[in-house]
Amino acid sequence: MLELKAEPLTAESFAPFGEVIDARESDWFPINAGRTRRHHDLARVEALGEGARTLISIFVSQPVTVPLELGFLERHPLGSQAFMPLHEERFLVVVAPPGNEIDPAEVRAFVTDGRQGVNYHAGTWHAIQSVLEREGEFLVVDRGGEGHNCDEFSLPLRIIL
Repeated sequence: MLELKAEPLTAESFAPFGEVIDARESDWFPINAGRTRRHHDLARVEALGEGARTLISIFVSQPVTVPLELGFLERHPLGSQAFMPLHEERFLVVVAPPGNEIDPAEVRAFVTDGRQGVNYHAGTWHAIQSVLEREGEFLVVDRGGEGHNCDEFSLPLRIIL
């Protein structure tokens, strides 16, 4: 079993897998007569393949216990998938680079600070939603449409903080 210690999530460390969504670290400009700060273009939405469309959903996830044991990672080869916590929920992020196989030496684990979201690039291997401490609500942006868009890769993992 591969054991990973979750490290703090940063834009630099997560860059090979996608983008960190965090308005605290982004540029902005005023809109709505100066009453609103627009933090613009924080992540690249990918919807690949014929008939693809972008979906916006809300996921409600039950908390996990740590150490967290998982049996697989999944990927979405036809589109990106973004998760943004709605109530400052911390969550674990486990990822591996795109490819047909997963090299255990390239698997990484991160823990968010509750105000960060993530956008997984198309094809990036990742763990299932793993919210900490309490039930979590997440705004999710991903791909809908025709085609097979979820693969699983068996890999026993144990994540610690």
